[in-house]
Amino acid sequence: MLLLLLGIIVLHVTVLVLLFVSTIVSQWLVNGEHTADLWQNCTSGSVFHCLTSSTNEWLQSVQALMILSIIFSVL
Repeated sequence: MLLLLLGIIVLHVTVLVLLFVSTIVSQWLVNGEHTADLWQNCTSGSVFHCLTSSTNEWLQSVQALMILSIIFSVL
């Protein structure tokens, strides 16, 4: 029983770490000189240029749910 409890605790800590990493990581999609993540889209041609990526409603809902999941996981 103690081994099962230890396994559940390790699994929860692992999921929490992966949640933080997936929210903070800066490159989800990489396509040549273009990178995109949850917060901004960047182009690295002759000039490095970044724009916020919160123009779509679905992306704003994903951003809100990721922040809420971190808050509720910490609580």
